[in-house]
Amino acid sequence: MRILLLVSAFNGLSQRVWCALRDAGHEVGVLLSISEREIIDGVRAAAPELILCPYLKERVPAVVWQRWRTVILHPGPVGDRGPSSLDWAISDGMRSWGVTALQAVEELDAGPIWASRTFPLPALPPRKSALYAGPVSDAALECALEVVTKAADPSFSPVPTENTPTETPGARPRALMRQTDRAFGWDEPTETILRRIRAADGSPGVRTEVGGLAVYAYDAHPGLARGSRPGTLLGRRQGAVQVATGDGSLWLGHLRPAGQYGIKLPATTALGERLRGVPNSPIEAYAEAEAPNTYRQVRYRRTGAIGWLLFDFYNGAMAPGHCRRLLAGLRHAAGQDTRVLVLRGGTEAFSNGVHLNVIEAAPDPAAAAWANIRAINQVCREIIACTRQVVVAAYAGSAGAGGVMLGLGADVVAARDGIVLNPYYDIGLFGSELHTYTLPRRVGADRAQRLIDDKLPMSTAQAVRTGLVDEVGPRHPEAYGQWLTLLAERHGDARAARKRRAAKARRLAAERIPLDVYETRELAEMSRDIYTDRSGFAAARHAFVGKLRPSATPRRLLLTGDAGPIPAPWPRTGDTGPAAERHTSAAVRPAVPVSA
Repeated sequence: MRILLLVSAFNGLSQRVWCALRDAGHEVGVLLSISEREIIDGVRAAAPELILCPYLKERVPAVVWQRWRTVILHPGPVGDRGPSSLDWAISDGMRSWGVTALQAVEELDAGPIWASRTFPLPALPPRKSALYAGPVSDAALECALEVVTKAADPSFSPVPTENTPTETPGARPRALMRQTDRAFGWDEPTETILRRIRAADGSPGVRTEVGGLAVYAYDAHPGLARGSRPGTLLGRRQGAVQVATGDGSLWLGHLRPAGQYGIKLPATTALGERLRGVPNSPIEAYAEAEAPNTYRQVRYRRTGAIGWLLFDFYNGAMAPGHCRRLLAGLRHAAGQDTRVLVLRGGTEAFSNGVHLNVIEAAPDPAAAAWANIRAINQVCREIIACTRQVVVAAYAGSAGAGGVMLGLGADVVAARDGIVLNPYYDIGLFGSELHTYTLPRRVGADRAQRLIDDKLPMSTAQAVRTGLVDEVGPRHPEAYGQWLTLLAERHGDARAARKRRAAKARRLAAERIPLDVYETRELAEMSRDIYTDRSGFAAARHAFVGKLRPSATPRRLLLTGDAGPIPAPWPRTGDTGPAAERHTSAAVRPAVPVSA
């Protein structure tokens, strides 16, 4: 079926639906809702059999929905309407929520129903972005697949909304949630403040005051301190600040200074000199925490012969400080007498590479970008060079750009089902992370080049077919964790692990071209992108950070004859051994001849 995704942005959910429909054999394109005229012209050019809208904030023009079947995936259960569905659900402490697939009509969220799903919400308020990337995404994908099946059935007719009772108590039309609805005072209970902030995370945040600065608050976590005057800055750790509440404290990981040009940044970066005199309380990845929920971004634990290095960076962005903390944890973990080291990222995001917001806000963005790529490269080198353990890179969350490349130097790459991998973003950077060494060794030189050139997201199914990923575990985070333990135990067999580590050590020692050469080539290219802006990195970065709307849909995403046929997923042919052990000498876009 020819399916067009009409979206406000090609976000994570839209990419997941796009990947799943392509994996199912459909011809799928994307159209960004830039303007009414662009929508009408784009739909006419695409001539789809079905229009799906996984993420659409704008109204569908009547001329479109009256002629083409158009179905909206609304992040709320039957009976819910409005643009702030998830915000209200979290803020009001709803115990269940849902997703509804509605046919587009004149009135927003009021069309007949094609499909719906419900799911429970946890008692502890989830971050809105985590809820969206998890249960909402799962339910929306199920609805999308059901819609496509029903669209192929000529006898199907969607059910009018008034004939479909809601399964979720409290679902009703709600207005846009405004800052007055989100407001809190620091003298209120921790749970109340936490719920307000998480209901607005990652956008738009909640306006408040921290350290005398008007900001929007994000990335909130319960703290342990008690008994201080509400609103007082109690401490700082790993980029976050601790603020006293009415009955305890909260850690705030990110803040955005109020004002037209405010950029969301790690809280300590945003507050800067205002933190003078605020105590720093560092904690190492391997240190015993004062409580199980102590705020920390990197932690190490050991179970028998398996070492677990867990890291969770907000939105997967890694500034130099994040890289240093992860590197320190890696070096500690690699120094232990374990047989397997599991490197597991966050459930919402494994990694998305360098921290573009921090770079954009820096007094010297070029110097900040250079320091950032050098720092993340150190992490990549540590993974590649680890021969004391079998290294498992566990992609529990989606990854993009350098974040995809980060774990490719591991012996085993194990992804959670349903995540999306974007090996290359068109951000005006050549890329580093030792990808010219690791990527061809996993997928072959030709496929590596194609991944870089295509700039398209990949499902885990396609990633396995290409050799980018070795194993795929269950979608549910807890089930994935249990599966990952069994995987690590399997690779932790003493004899097999010793043999694999020895083979890797011999392979590294026999490399004709040292890792330094690969990194030098990449950094030579990156220096031109960063310091001479040859590929428009400054403008692309500014657009990304400022969430500026593109002027057109990228041609590679269009559903038109002019864009050429959509490439089929690559068949996995050739070697039958583990992808990590395949070797191809050619590099991707080498900066100097490979024979140098």
